[in-house]
Amino acid sequence: MLADPRRRSADRAGEHLLHRHFTADELPRLRVQVEQCAAWAGLSETRRGDFVLAVDEIANNAVEHAGGTGSLLLRRIGDELECRISDSGPGFSEDVIPRILPGLDGATSGRGLWLTQLVTDRLVISAGAVGAVVTLAMRLR
Repeated sequence: MLADPRRRSADRAGEHLLHRHFTADELPRLRVQVEQCAAWAGLSETRRGDFVLAVDEIANNAVEHAGGTGSLLLRRIGDELECRISDSGPGFSEDVIPRILPGLDGATSGRGLWLTQLVTDRLVISAGAVGAVVTLAMRLR
């Protein structure tokens, strides 16, 4: 659900802008909602496109590699827009992120993670209670 600008839930963990579960069918709508929230939070138009692309790549990975569903939490924390995507797949670590553009080194996967690392200010991959949690963020200023 989108945050209502008139009724924002701010706490010590940040201002929640969007929290929802998703499947493959919901990815187009999720992209629109992330873009709307990023604009409302003040992310510049140029950076907003990169942010939406990165979120889309990670959400697609959750659907494709981790059981077909995921959960997204988008929030503003200080001067950052942070997105946390969790899934119930087998999990993975940052070691799977290619060091150079996938394809140039013979790798057949990892392009979305590589791209996300390239365009965001912060990318953290950790284990969740089940599956993986991927957190990406961009500074708003």
